[in-house]
Amino acid sequence: MSRVLLLAHTPEPERTVASAAKLCYSPSSIETVREGLTPEKTASFVEMLAQIGHESPIEHAVFTFGIEGVSRSLLAQITRHRIASFSVQSQRYVREKAFEFVVPPAIRAIPEAADEFLQAMEEDQRHYESLAAKLKEGHTKKLMAEGMDEKEAARKAEKMAIEDARFVLPNACTTKMIVTMNARSLLNFFSHRCCNRAQWEIRDVAWQMLEQVKEVAPHLFEKAGPPCLKGPCPEGKMTCGKWDEVRQRYKEKFPEAKA
Repeated sequence: MSRVLLLAHTPEPERTVASAAKLCYSPSSIETVREGLTPEKTASFVEMLAQIGHESPIEHAVFTFGIEGVSRSLLAQITRHRIASFSVQSQRYVREKAFEFVVPPAIRAIPEAADEFLQAMEEDQRHYESLAAKLKEGHTKKLMAEGMDEKEAARKAEKMAIEDARFVLPNACTTKMIVTMNARSLLNFFSHRCCNRAQWEIRDVAWQMLEQVKEVAPHLFEKAGPPCLKGPCPEGKMTCGKWDEVRQRYKEKFPEAKA
């Protein structure tokens, strides 16, 4: 099961954004730009930016998340959001011993499918261990023949072995990562990934992320979420058609949000 934790963020994110916005529209100096930015004034600046579509100041607020229990399939999707920083646990350096995996709910719901999926995971693990052992043995012999001592050869051969053995591992294999995005990128991320048409796993992660940033920057992310919260669905004939359901879910999750 995916788990998201907001690890760090810009101190006073909304006041930082308001400071940047204020500097654009006033003769304030750098030393005085934060003066007078009460919580009320800060909220007013942030709301104004949303109304006029001035998005560059919100890039000054940055949020860092720890994400774990997600699949390599999710990794391929989340890294498409390019204005972000990613640090991911490497399968080149970390051996996958009895690797954990994500089971799609649709597969879990059908006992026969779940059994077949589990067998596939077990078979992948056997192939991974077998390939790693064979590769390590071959690399160790080669390195020793080149003059390296046995202990050092075995250490180096281990990394070389798992680097190639990982090719047999499935998309279901879990990973963990640290992700940093600025607020503007996050709003774009939530627009795409909180949508019902997003794949179920990344949609779950996106909603967890949204819940946590709303706690520390409620005005900044007041309108965050899928586009159907604010108006008609932009997906055309590809729409899920469940915008009323999405809006209701949003109200239940965030009862304090403005209509």
